Amino acid sequence: MRLQCATIAVTIATLAGSVSALALTQEEILNYKGADRDKVLIEGAKKEGQVVFYSGMIPNQTLRPLADAFQKKYPGVKLNFWRADSEEIVTKMQAEQRANNMVGDVLEGTGVGELAVSANLVQPFTSPVLSEYPEQFRDPRKFWAPTRLSYFGIAYNTKQVPANKVPKSWDDLLDPQWTGKMAWSFGPATAAGLMITTIRKVMGEEKAKAYFEKLGKQKIANLAETSRTVVDRTMAGEYALGLAIYAHHPLISKAKGAPVDTVLFDPVASAAGVMLVAKNVPHPHAAMLLVDFILSKDGQDIMAKSQYFPARPDVPALPELAPIVPSAVDFKDLFVTPEDLQNYADSSAKILNDYFR
Repeated sequence: MRLQCATIAVTIATLAGSVSALALTQEEILNYKGADRDKVLIEGAKKEGQVVFYSGMIPNQTLRPLADAFQKKYPGVKLNFWRADSEEIVTKMQAEQRANNMVGDVLEGTGVGELAVSANLVQPFTSPVLSEYPEQFRDPRKFWAPTRLSYFGIAYNTKQVPANKVPKSWDDLLDPQWTGKMAWSFGPATAAGLMITTIRKVMGEEKAKAYFEKLGKQKIANLAETSRTVVDRTMAGEYALGLAIYAHHPLISKAKGAPVDTVLFDPVASAAGVMLVAKNVPHPHAAMLLVDFILSKDGQDIMAKSQYFPARPDVPALPELAPIVPSAVDFKDLFVTPEDLQNYADSSAKILNDYFR
């Protein structure tokens, strides 16, 4: 009789635990800190069966290797991905929210953070893996987590710009020799907007305004193209300097024999690609497994091998890209958060229009 009662008690306790786990709200799942967190997430994710990832990363280069490694670690949980630019991802998420038919679970990109938060498309979450990241890469509101870093610099054509003429500071761009010989990807949501914001943060508003008045007279070509295209046109000889470019792009082309290189200004502007979890997320358990995986050393190592800069400090970039990591050249890293980009967006857009249109 006692054995029977004990068995019944254990059964009731087990069922109660299962019911408790199943009864967790989305908010509780996304912020669960219990000792059995992994068990809860894995069991829930297997029942959900999949996670849908909207990302700006290149499919063959990064997304497929991520999916393969994730599915190997969590059999029975399929990772489906869709690649698009940040604006396209936000537009798709807005359409799904309006239709009350959510498909995407986790969204990721450089520039997607401030857009998604301001559009009220995402919800706070937490991961214990974030404790392994520098504080500057953590959102105090818990809306986003970093996936990869981007460093920004100046591209120059090595056939047109001798080593002793390469600009080394913002003031060097004011030299008359560069008038009409510089280009950038123009617009507030592009790297040109980030460059304007960076200069304001470095110089302060008064000095920055005086600087923009002078730089605006340098006849910078405003290209309605990507920063990668700015690099391509610089190495083709159309321009001597490409401004506000992703600093690793010239290095990749240089390694293939192209006449282009990167120069950094101190401090080096950096921004993070970030991931966020959708409101009304269809697969909350699987979404958090994916967040944990991308933040993990294994996930970040995949980023590094696919020529991205891992946000995780204990995973180094590829040796050929290391020269543009600020710490490698004893430069300061000026990290521009998604909130900075949002807060400066309208005023930096006005500066672009006032001085460079």
